[in-house]
Amino acid sequence: MIALFTDFGLNGPYIGQMQLAIWRINPAAHVVNLFADAPGHNVRSASYLLPAFTRDLPDDVVFVCVIDPGVGSVARLPIVATIDGKHFVGPDNGLFDVLVQRASKSFKQEIIWQPQNCSRTFHGRDLFAPIAAHLDQATLPRDWLGTEQQFSMAEQNSDLYEIIYVDEFGNCMTGISASGLAADEKLRVGDRMLKRATTFNDVAPGTPFWYENSSGLAEIAVNCGNAAGALSLSIGTLIERVKL
Repeated sequence: MIALFTDFGLNGPYIGQMQLAIWRINPAAHVVNLFADAPGHNVRSASYLLPAFTRDLPDDVVFVCVIDPGVGSVARLPIVATIDGKHFVGPDNGLFDVLVQRASKSFKQEIIWQPQNCSRTFHGRDLFAPIAAHLDQATLPRDWLGTEQQFSMAEQNSDLYEIIYVDEFGNCMTGISASGLAADEKLRVGDRMLKRATTFNDVAPGTPFWYENSSGLAEIAVNCGNAAGALSLSIGTLIERVKL
């Protein structure tokens, strides 16, 4: 299986073009559009979303990850990252740093293969998708990748106390692992203190709260409402942990 993790959005031709590039090489590939609307150009937020949405998937899934504002430049290299046995194809621009920080074993290899007529602005279709297609069917030529190297990355916190994603309902994911928060802990957003709830129905309609979402992240919501609108939240809004 090949899973796509991108900031392309659901509209437009880009997801479809990547799928076709994979099927041209590997017609039997099962391609899943795992995440199509990661925050645009926001590598930092995406780096915290990526572990949450790939953690429980099996090792034989190949992940194609394209949050790549520096596409086509020499500022970042195209790589295959092998992190705790899973393969991730994408740019070496910090997108994989949180995964690497939490991993027990990881290394990367530069993609040195250069396809003909490779667009400088769409490596997702012309470079990353073909590499993933070959990885999935174990036909990737050895000379398409460079030697194994260790990641060199800046130290960063294991959690990010910010809003990193807002869904169409106005629910706001944070970069905080809910498992590290006590049941009675509150989160402060601006001048609002939010209590923890288990489900939406634990609080009255119109009440804001936070909960552990299905991917293990602390998420802010309003029962039968829009948390982003009600609390003026957006990507990058700071969250404060309040210990009692």
